[in-house]
Amino acid sequence: MTEYLVRRVLQAVLVLFLITVVSFGLMHAAPGGPLKVMLSPGMSPEAQLIQMKNMGLDQPVYIQYMKWVGNLLQGDLGHTFKNNVPVGDILWPTVWNTFVLMSVAWGLSMLIAIPWGIYNSTKQYGLSDQIASIVAYLGFAMPTFWFGIMLQQFFAMQLNLLPLSDMYTMGKEGQVSDLILHLILPVTVLTLVNIAAYVKYTRASMLEVLEQDYIRTARAKGMKERRVIFRHALRNALIPVVTIIGLDLPTLVAGAALTESVFNWPGMGRLFVEMAVAREYSVLMSITLLISLMVIIGNLLADLIYALVDPRVQLGRKGGRAA
Repeated sequence: MTEYLVRRVLQAVLVLFLITVVSFGLMHAAPGGPLKVMLSPGMSPEAQLIQMKNMGLDQPVYIQYMKWVGNLLQGDLGHTFKNNVPVGDILWPTVWNTFVLMSVAWGLSMLIAIPWGIYNSTKQYGLSDQIASIVAYLGFAMPTFWFGIMLQQFFAMQLNLLPLSDMYTMGKEGQVSDLILHLILPVTVLTLVNIAAYVKYTRASMLEVLEQDYIRTARAKGMKERRVIFRHALRNALIPVVTIIGLDLPTLVAGAALTESVFNWPGMGRLFVEMAVAREYSVLMSITLLISLMVIIGNLLADLIYALVDPRVQLGRKGGRAA
């Protein structure tokens, strides 16, 4: 296990290095790169040179890259080009806000979708299964921004039961009860989308496992159905679901840009859209790196969870599935 973890961490470091190279190169090659953001149209050539020198933009690209990586290793994400504000001061509060929103939506989705998918696999084509199919169709088909606007129109503007947008009511910052009220509508949107996927994956995976010979053997031996489902079928059925969960982990910090924009939630998804419009490349590169890091961690956790739910997987051993 230790050898496997060391190997995966070294692979992650290599992948992160390549991501920094590609991100830095793309940002500098993009039309309207950092230089054009820095220089205003009416600025004199002398002033432009001074500004470029102050920001280090007069140096070769590889020198700029090495300085940027060196600052990253010291925890310095850089400054915005227009207002010279530390990127960390802008980024970290939005990461926490997104984590609050996405963790509630994600946790609620797991609590509903996985037991629901397991139950539907044992009652195939029953009423619960039909309802789950309708929910899945709605979740996949409805645009999240449209669903969010409809919820705002009905619950906030017509019934006046819930807040229209934002994370807190002005003057009530930090109050948990106010935060919960503001979470209800965006969490409903995100949960519906997540349930649509997870309930289908869980049901399909369980149905596939329940057709296996060892399940029929367990039933033929007179084992109770609950024991067959939860002890023998569920562990194997969860393996593909774990893969999806691992791939979805980055969304806990990456956020949902459309949902955050509709509900004016001060999260990282909305920040990415705003910074892309403003061409603040230092912020965009930091967000890209953070999301990449979460993707790598999510994949690593998924591999580790495989070993927990499937005893056939022997991490780090020759012939093991994940090795």
